[in-house]
Amino acid sequence: MSVRIVYFAWVRERLGKGSEELDLPESVKTVGDLIAHLATLGEEYEAVFAVPQVIRAAIDEEHADHDETIGAAREIALFPPMTGG
Repeated sequence: MSVRIVYFAWVRERLGKGSEELDLPESVKTVGDLIAHLATLGEEYEAVFAVPQVIRAAIDEEHADHDETIGAAREIALFPPMTGG
């Protein structure tokens, strides 16, 4: 399954890219699976996703928990916790 992954804030800065299209393996079923998979793609990914619980996600612009199924998502956004103000 191919999906567009969009990165925001320090996730974007540390990876050096705002988005990418990825072909995901069959084993990636949830947001948590995706984050674990991304952590295997190289040193910069491993560093960004070393503490997965701090990463927030949205599937097709709807906030999603780590145990939420990706399904036929067109776009998944990953970002750090947001602060108000």
